[in-house]
Amino acid sequence: MAADRSATESLPRSSSGERPMISKRLLSFFGNYSDGFLRRHFHSLRLLKNGSPATPDALPLVVYLNHASWWDPLVCLLIARRLFRGRDSYAPIESRALQRYRFLQRLGFFGVATETVRGAVDFLHTARSILARNQTALWLTPQGKFVDPRARPLRFQRGLSHLTTQVERAAFVPLAIEYTFWEERLPEILIGFGAPLIFDADRRLSIPEVTQLFECALTSVQDDLAAASLRRKPDEWEMLEHGGGGTSRVYDLWRRTRAKLRGETFRASHSDL
Repeated sequence: MAADRSATESLPRSSSGERPMISKRLLSFFGNYSDGFLRRHFHSLRLLKNGSPATPDALPLVVYLNHASWWDPLVCLLIARRLFRGRDSYAPIESRALQRYRFLQRLGFFGVATETVRGAVDFLHTARSILARNQTALWLTPQGKFVDPRARPLRFQRGLSHLTTQVERAAFVPLAIEYTFWEERLPEILIGFGAPLIFDADRRLSIPEVTQLFECALTSVQDDLAAASLRRKPDEWEMLEHGGGGTSRVYDLWRRTRAKLRGETFRASHSDL
């Protein structure tokens, strides 16, 4: 598919737009730290089995997700390292935040001046540079703000749809994220992917039509994820990361000691989930 290009082809060119240079060493170090940080604060990261990613290797990838929490960037970093190892991942960040934390640019983040025409132009040019290579992934939160995962209807900013006019061919994949408490002290991270939407130069849709298509696709994935979360059936999920369990260090030490004295196997988790 390809949307109407006239809306973005008339925009002025920007001097920016270069793809960030990722430091593999820094990314590995920060990724390992981030994974450990998540394990300390969550019980698990689970992927809905019927929502596993099916992405074409020969195409650049755009992953767009609901913006549920402050944790989203760290969760996406873990997902990228687990499920998209062969791709270089990139994501926009507010320019003022990038100025404060410049090391993020070496992890694949690029600055965007939000709520300005120049910022929109710079975003599209940088995204086009990123998606010119097949083994790349661009991660976006088109809602533009934190929104409860149960809020309906979804409303997207137009940047994601305009991006379809900047690529010759790319796969756009919806990703739903939900943070919920089940039966442990720490919450679960639940994720699910939708089917990829392939956009190319052979088909044309208007920007509003593309936006509605993206909104409906992610809504469907979020609804499936929410329903599976309510069912709480372990066999519906693939465990991507197992984090903390138990109650507290002191109480778990007592439980561990008691189990050892009785010749029993100690299990920190409260339930089989």
